[in-house]
Amino acid sequence: MDSLLSICDIKDDVKHILELASKIKAGEIEKNPLEGKTLAMIFEKPSTRTRVSFDVGMYQLGGRTLFLSSNDLQMGRGEPISDTAKVLSRFVDGIMIRAIEHDDVVELAKYSDVPVISGLTNLEHPCQVLADVLTIKEHFGSFDGKKICFVGDGNNVCNSLLLIAPILGMNMSVTCPKGYEPNSQIIKKAQKLANKNNTEITVTDDVELALNNVDVVYTDVWVSMGDEIESAQRKIDFKPYQVNSDLMKLANDDAIFMHCLPAIRGQEVSADVIDGPQSVVFDEAENRLHAQKAVLYYYLK
Repeated sequence: MDSLLSICDIKDDVKHILELASKIKAGEIEKNPLEGKTLAMIFEKPSTRTRVSFDVGMYQLGGRTLFLSSNDLQMGRGEPISDTAKVLSRFVDGIMIRAIEHDDVVELAKYSDVPVISGLTNLEHPCQVLADVLTIKEHFGSFDGKKICFVGDGNNVCNSLLLIAPILGMNMSVTCPKGYEPNSQIIKKAQKLANKNNTEITVTDDVELALNNVDVVYTDVWVSMGDEIESAQRKIDFKPYQVNSDLMKLANDDAIFMHCLPAIRGQEVSADVIDGPQSVVFDEAENRLHAQKAVLYYYLK
């Protein structure tokens, strides 16, 4: 059963899904294409955009959702993931899971007879970056020759951006303190994709180098869920990597600022940047809905 656990799972269909998202956003698809379909939504982590976009998206496509926290499922009492997958497959048409461990989602998909969509794991956040690149396409009109720079922690969002950028013909740089680089296996996969598509991937602790000729400046929180014990040290290590007006000046004059949200003004980004004219963070957040609807249409139609 095909599932969306990584951007690599849809590397040949990313453009098609983005076209679907644009058509859905423009109201150019049939009414209620998922009528009678049900999506189970499992949440091990709290969520705003993921929960609302999938819930509202499924409703607007004519289907319905079931919200299931860890406490709502027998998984929370030790039922094997494989058993949960087999049971849910007999009740619903698809499963969206926002989990902690990527391996748990891989196991869920292995034993599921319906599509499994990752709403986030510690390794990747594919649905987020689909919304991100949809926003980039809307703003610039094309991906050709564009360059993204991710500033800060090489986390799950950064990992997925590294994979999707070369697929779409974009260059990407990551600038972070030493020790906070993206996943090494993801970098290898991204480099392979970049070589195939004649694009460039760079990972460096040199902010000025990374921001040269950049069209998109992207950042995320310094302390993600699960990293709270490292909070004090992370605030020290990432301080030189705050996206502020001085840092934005290193990018192209027409560069846009992106953040997957929630954001902490005064930490990873200054208020004048995230609330300023170069910021597209709320267009990006809105596009979570349209991108998720495209994913649902693609997998459940």
